[in-house]
Amino acid sequence: MPELSDDALRAIAHPGRRAMLRLAWDEGRAATELADAAGMSKSAASQHLKVLRDAGLVTVRVDANRRLYRADLQRVSEIASFLDEFWAAPLQRLRATAETMAVERAKARSRKRAAS
Repeated sequence: MPELSDDALRAIAHPGRRAMLRLAWDEGRAATELADAAGMSKSAASQHLKVLRDAGLVTVRVDANRRLYRADLQRVSEIASFLDEFWAAPLQRLRATAETMAVERAKARSRKRAAS
């Protein structure tokens, strides 16, 4: 399983940061634009962007007098891979359990109909 820092998981745990990450997915966006679109103050957006930056989830490019934030798709892909691997076995067990329960219910219904 790939290694992942707790900072990255903490960063995506907050709904406002996830919203900002989605907004900065395809193109660089200014902090004020991200703040407005995410419905938060510029001060709060600045703090959230710092968390995303520190976790390596966004890159910053200076364009004249603005800083443009963009999702680091490679880093986001690493998180997705980690979570896929983390949940793969438990979800397979859950699916197997659900399928077994469905078969058992079907057998019970079948026995009930045969007894009627």
